[in-house]
Amino acid sequence: MASGFNPQLWDLAARQAWRRVRRRLRAGPAYRWRYTGRTPERLLIAPPDLRLADPQIAREIYHGRFLLAGQLVETGGQSPFQMDVRNQAWLEELHGFRWLRHLNAARSDLASANARALVADWIGTHGRRISGVAWNPAVVARRIIAWLQHSAVVLQGADLAAYRQFLKTIAIQVRFLRSVAGEMPDGEEKLRARMALAFAALSLPTPISALRNATRNLSSELERQILPDGGHSSRNPRAIIELLADLLPLRQTYANQSEPPSEALVGAVERMLPALRFFRHRDGTLARFNGMGVTVHDRVAAILRHDDTVGAPLSHAPYSGYERLATGTTTVIADTAAPPAPELSSMANAGCLSFEMSSGRHQFIVNCGVDSFGEEAFRPLARATAAHTTATVNDTSQARFALPAGWDDWIGTPLVKGPRSVACRRIDDAGMLGFIASHDGYADRFGLIHERRLTLSPDGLRIDGVDRFHRPDGSAPEQSAVVALRFHIHPDIELYRDDEGMLYLAGEGTDTWSFSCDGLEPVVEESIFFAAVAGPCRSRQIVLHLNAVERTQVPWRLTCTYRSTARSNLPS
Repeated sequence: MASGFNPQLWDLAARQAWRRVRRRLRAGPAYRWRYTGRTPERLLIAPPDLRLADPQIAREIYHGRFLLAGQLVETGGQSPFQMDVRNQAWLEELHGFRWLRHLNAARSDLASANARALVADWIGTHGRRISGVAWNPAVVARRIIAWLQHSAVVLQGADLAAYRQFLKTIAIQVRFLRSVAGEMPDGEEKLRARMALAFAALSLPTPISALRNATRNLSSELERQILPDGGHSSRNPRAIIELLADLLPLRQTYANQSEPPSEALVGAVERMLPALRFFRHRDGTLARFNGMGVTVHDRVAAILRHDDTVGAPLSHAPYSGYERLATGTTTVIADTAAPPAPELSSMANAGCLSFEMSSGRHQFIVNCGVDSFGEEAFRPLARATAAHTTATVNDTSQARFALPAGWDDWIGTPLVKGPRSVACRRIDDAGMLGFIASHDGYADRFGLIHERRLTLSPDGLRIDGVDRFHRPDGSAPEQSAVVALRFHIHPDIELYRDDEGMLYLAGEGTDTWSFSCDGLEPVVEESIFFAAVAGPCRSRQIVLHLNAVERTQVPWRLTCTYRSTARSNLPS
């Protein structure tokens, strides 16, 4: 262990060790008897599923081709549950059974027989021994929800023995999850476990006390994790999509069973839907902050169909720590808060004060995003400050997530030693929208505070920015610090330089924006956009290089010089 190891990581490691011990005990013979019990007589209801389904994928599954987590595995007639696959994400998706929705969508006897055979195969292979990835509590929660939602396709044509075996296995998983849910790490998966138990209490014949307990525990977790402005405590926009995809069907299941959903559930959904709009650019893509990668547009649209308010997005998310400036057809979204707690930061990025800008149906300035299923070697690059539209000092990230060898397998990749104090003040004066924010992520190492002022004109045609660098006491820097202000350009946007050296940003059918900076020559450099649909691709970035001792303030401007006439069908 390296000296100076963060005390928060020691705490994380100790808690993870305790969880592993407890989980091993609960999987042993002394505990296993607690998961047996009365088999439910029947299923009362199959909850709906909002996730997209494709009958064509059902054909691929029938032929033994499982494309999960970005990896295609061909079984060649073997059981997928007995194959030696090293991709952890692929295994988690396989055992999570969300792919059952494709078989359900096929609506054929063949798909039902295939679903029934695969579930029986899992029960025979993993149903009698609580161990491995198949019984990771997060995976169990997803599997319970998927089995309940798609029970119709699994049980169609099943005999009584198969029907009872299916219900018995669900009951065992519910009892197991109930025993471990309270000890799961904080975050999205713990909340989903509480949702799975609520789904089960509504879908199976259970005592009213079980439903009340499940509702109460879910409410408590929602109140902890869903912030007053609708964001998630991890500060990851992706978490909002994923959680709403389960919360909306859960709310509907309460209604279908004539049970009143808790105020916490109703309130969380009503706050999260506007929060989802908050992160949405006019092309329907979600801003890439703290773990957000590729946007599945159809899924976002399916979720937003349940938003009865259909109002304008929020402009200020102080609890989540983001600002949104939107005038005309120009939108700016910025990260203005410190990273989440270490236990919630496994996907968090070192991108404080970064922003994205879209104009019309096109994005111009972006963060590089993440490739959710790409090479692990790319993850640290995508999380680094240099992959964001903000400032880096001495080519160093605001925070770090590289741990001593072996520790990432133990506690994941939490973000540590990032900004601790982030101040933000909203500007809303005579139609001029903006903010002034600062962070201390470079204070300990280089004695610098980074402050960014960003404003959007009332007509949405000009963005003015000023980046300042000063010591914590407000005085000018004394030690040399090489600063790079980066503006990452979306791959669909081209960069042009005219005869006078002015940079222009434009693409096919887009607006045209110019970039200028007083006193500094913008440099165009190569970049990588990790969040492209087809995987990482080459892009470019505008970079302003300076020494903070010689120049403490950098004003820059983006100006719309041409508006495209293609304005139809812009989402709000």
